Amino acid sequence: MDSTKLLSRGLCLLPLCLAAGLASAQSGMSGVSGGQGKLLLTGGVTTVEGAAGGGLTPWAVTGSYATSGQIGGTGALTRVRTDDYSLTSVAVAASYGERFEVSFAHQDFDTGPVAGALAGALMDPGFNGLRLKQDIVGLKARIAGDAILDSDNWMPQIAVGLEYKKAKPGHLAAALQAFGAKDSGTDIYVSATKLFLAQGILVNGTLRATKANQTGLLGFGAAGHDSYQIKPEISVAYLLSSSVAIGAEYRAKPDNFRDNTALGAGTLKEDRWMDIFLAWTPNKHASLTLAYVDLGKIVPGVVTRKQTGSYVSAQLAF
Repeated sequence: MDSTKLLSRGLCLLPLCLAAGLASAQSGMSGVSGGQGKLLLTGGVTTVEGAAGGGLTPWAVTGSYATSGQIGGTGALTRVRTDDYSLTSVAVAASYGERFEVSFAHQDFDTGPVAGALAGALMDPGFNGLRLKQDIVGLKARIAGDAILDSDNWMPQIAVGLEYKKAKPGHLAAALQAFGAKDSGTDIYVSATKLFLAQGILVNGTLRATKANQTGLLGFGAAGHDSYQIKPEISVAYLLSSSVAIGAEYRAKPDNFRDNTALGAGTLKEDRWMDIFLAWTPNKHASLTLAYVDLGKIVPGVVTRKQTGSYVSAQLAF
């Protein structure tokens, strides 16, 4: 099945998106509802790349609220808007029990002022309205621990995952190829998620092996920098009530274009990503997340200011 057909099916699943299997406070976290045996927190959320976790980084949990022997699914729609750019992500995922997850995400990035600058510099009107797109297929498997059963000791839930990414950079394809970047790549990661039930706190750490430039939207690797790099990602969430959580995330990223001088030194320098979020989960079928994001500078040779703005995500789970 091609990505267009898969995307159209995904769109049918989701009126409302991301973040927030995150909620069940000390009072609510001890209960289990209906046939969906997992607690609200352990359903995770949908990242911009499709896997269950936080908004920016995957966790060791599997998506949905399926328990042993059950199959569950999620559909999510996410919109990120900064001062000069915007990103839309549509994602679907299916999980079996609390063990395996498969996900798909389609990203559409509006390059904003960068497109106009390139159109003027290269006298090519094709760059106007340039949008960078990417399809991501993810797989995740829990290999140790249990977020609930191990909540009274120091053992985290641990999962390994991979994300195969296919970039569609449009008019930028030739330039990225000249810079030594490939149009596809695979990220490999290990996540450890620790839930402290009594304190209402969740902590996650992820180590990602990646070659991706801007998570893959600008291809993978570059001339002189074509090796995998290990980058850390961190999430922390605190439960304010049985349905509301706040938290923060940090994601380090490679800087493969740092030596590129074709567009001027530092033009394509890449920064870390961060966010501060508020998640509302009225029930196990719907959730809504709002966040303030700081994506650092994106193509600072063209747009020099930091890219800060809003993140809105809605999710349906079944």
